[in-house]
Amino acid sequence: MAQELRPEELRRVFDSEGLGFESTRSLKPLDDIIGQERAVSALRFGLGIREAGFNVYVAGPPGVGKMTVVRTFLEDIAGRQKTPPDRCYVHNFENSYQPRLLRLPRGLGRALRKDMQGLVEHVRRAIPKIFENEEYIRKREEFSRGFAKQKALVQERGSQKAASCGFQLQQTSFGFMLAPMREGKPLGDAEIAQMPASAREDLLKRRDSLQEYLKKVFKELREIDRAAQEKLKTLDTQVVLYVVGGIIDEISDKHKGVPEIVEYLKAVRKDILEHLEAFKGESADSEEGSSQGLSPRAKELLLRRYEVNVLVDNSELKGAPVVVERNPTFGNLLGRVEKETHIGTLHTDHTLIKAGSLHQADGGYLVIPVDDVLRNTMSWDGLKRALRTGQVEIEDLGDRLGFVSTKSLRPQPMPIDVKVVLVGQSLLYSMLHAYDEEFSELFKVKADFEIWMDATDANVRDFAAYLCGLCRREKLRHLEAGAVGKLLEHAARLAEDQSKLSIYFGSLADVVREASYWAAQAKKPRIGAAHVRKAIEEQIHRSNLIEGHLREMIARGTLLIAAAGEAVGQVNGLSVIQLGDHSFGRPSRITASVGPGRDGIVDIDREVELGGPIHSKGVLILAGYLMLRFAQERPLSLSGRLVFEQSYEGVEGDSASSAELYALLSVLSGLPLKQGIAVTGSVNQRGEIQAIGGVNEKIEGFFDVCKVLGLDSRQGVLIPKSNARNLMLREDVVEAVEAKKFSIWAASTVEEGIELLALRPAGVRGKDGKFPKGSVFSLVDERLKAYGEALKEMPDGALMPLTQFRGKGRRPKTRGRR
Repeated sequence: MAQELRPEELRRVFDSEGLGFESTRSLKPLDDIIGQERAVSALRFGLGIREAGFNVYVAGPPGVGKMTVVRTFLEDIAGRQKTPPDRCYVHNFENSYQPRLLRLPRGLGRALRKDMQGLVEHVRRAIPKIFENEEYIRKREEFSRGFAKQKALVQERGSQKAASCGFQLQQTSFGFMLAPMREGKPLGDAEIAQMPASAREDLLKRRDSLQEYLKKVFKELREIDRAAQEKLKTLDTQVVLYVVGGIIDEISDKHKGVPEIVEYLKAVRKDILEHLEAFKGESADSEEGSSQGLSPRAKELLLRRYEVNVLVDNSELKGAPVVVERNPTFGNLLGRVEKETHIGTLHTDHTLIKAGSLHQADGGYLVIPVDDVLRNTMSWDGLKRALRTGQVEIEDLGDRLGFVSTKSLRPQPMPIDVKVVLVGQSLLYSMLHAYDEEFSELFKVKADFEIWMDATDANVRDFAAYLCGLCRREKLRHLEAGAVGKLLEHAARLAEDQSKLSIYFGSLADVVREASYWAAQAKKPRIGAAHVRKAIEEQIHRSNLIEGHLREMIARGTLLIAAAGEAVGQVNGLSVIQLGDHSFGRPSRITASVGPGRDGIVDIDREVELGGPIHSKGVLILAGYLMLRFAQERPLSLSGRLVFEQSYEGVEGDSASSAELYALLSVLSGLPLKQGIAVTGSVNQRGEIQAIGGVNEKIEGFFDVCKVLGLDSRQGVLIPKSNARNLMLREDVVEAVEAKKFSIWAASTVEEGIELLALRPAGVRGKDGKFPKGSVFSLVDERLKAYGEALKEMPDGALMPLTQFRGKGRRPKTRGRR
């Protein structure tokens, strides 16, 4: 018969006296990572190797502290590494649409920006002033007068020549004009027309000769103008160089060890001299600017050409950067070029280029939640392209998608050397590995996080030290040894194993925080075992509304569950319902009916498409078991029906297959089963009871129902023997077992289970091929033999095949597990 478990086997208790401390206040906080040796080893390897493609994927379920562990681990490693250089964007004076990227030693980016800001401010104020200086104006007027005299002499010579040829040289708004003269008066067109032909011909000859002479005169005038412009430009250049040349030289000398800065400053000097006219006419106090030349807005944009955009500033960084990007949009990841509006027009320049997290992490490490980067449009493709090419190219997402065709900046790509750490669930890793051919080439290291650790003495001490560190970091009340013991038991409960401890530190830390709150409410200086127990109970109470309603429906008889007496072909199966962060067990009545036929075992839930594939597999295994036990010499001649009564949603899982088999054996043998014993466990074709999940919730769910209906000391739960180590039952359940009000049995075979439920030996087939008379299997065998004989006497076609009744409905989604 099935083994009845002792109370001490139902829950592991951590003795507070054996922990070796009175409270966590006396412990030393643990800075190391506990329970993740495999993941730490993989991280150490993946972050240490510098070859391309060895980026890291940190895999594990939510709540095990992946992000915290990775950040702590990286900050420790990065602190011992070399700090990367600064990166700056400056104006490209040869191609303004492609800003130039400077790679500067750490801290020089900020220094160069400050120096150029000083230069721009000096140019803004000093150049307009120098052009308004009296000495400059005097020299400019002196040059102008000299060139004006030269031009006047040349023009006078041209006028005299024209007069000698009978013409007058007249200056108009369109240039110079020749007017024929007679006796000091200009000739009109009518007068010229009345002249004799010979006189007109002579006039034309004199005009043509004069024009050839005047061409030389006008050329000489243009040369004088060009000379004047060159002279004035030379004057302006000398003046401007006097004002800004010294500052540029000082900046150049300051950074003479950096060729990129020196070359850039030469380009700045040249560009300032090429745009001298833009600085004239605007004094230091003027806001409106000159009425001629560029507008104040245009002059402001011109001065921004000389500003330095420090894209990556590592001046205050110690070691390599560690960047955690929690919102990896395309722009946040790869950078963006912003735009500003002015009077309805868009403008952008190199100062509006913003760095992405890939830029910030250059020379260090970038941590990204993988589900977030996959969720954002084009972010995943952009990240892979950057890792594949080793550089980041800033571009507008609209341009990338082809939505926008406006001309914008295309900054020079920035070479990067960055180690990317993706953090996500194992399922996403498997999917990316299967469906993204580039993933395995770019992320060659997997750091798999555990969800539990062995409950060894060393790990228990580390667990307590972790709690000490948590209390100190968050200024919580420290835990007494008894409270630590309760948390250890809760961790074993979460791990569903008496020899393991859950390392879902997120949920465990929440229990500590809530327990600290309840200790504060009770005005206790430290957290006790009662506070931890209350925190856990309150967490459950906030989420178990539906569970309470279901128990109430059972107590009222709305949901039919028998917790006492006996019934043929009926048993209480157990399932687990998951609702958000709360899971609970629920008993369900399973019934079976049989008769002569050839349909075999039919799952009604499956026929109406309420049963999932795993549940259907479990039912089909039952037919295999019956065939192996009772149909070795003759066909299995029966039509059986199995159903979860009052089930209005999908059924999935095979943990009720043993209960279904017991119901079938009961109806075939005619023996009643104890209704006070609920059953869980899957079964294979050989009749071995196999382990299932949620064993604690299932037992507690049936216990709570029995409490509502009334405990009578004959109730309990039959579980697989292999699940005994998974038991971490609530303390009230263990107390009920100690008081002989409730029992837990463990079975390893169907025979053990049916003997407990039917209170009759299962029976073993003897050498004569028969089971002992009166045994369960003997009665089953006799019933099946009778069905076979009955089928022989039935005419063909007397049995209507079940397929005529099968529904054609759509399979709904299944919920929970059985």
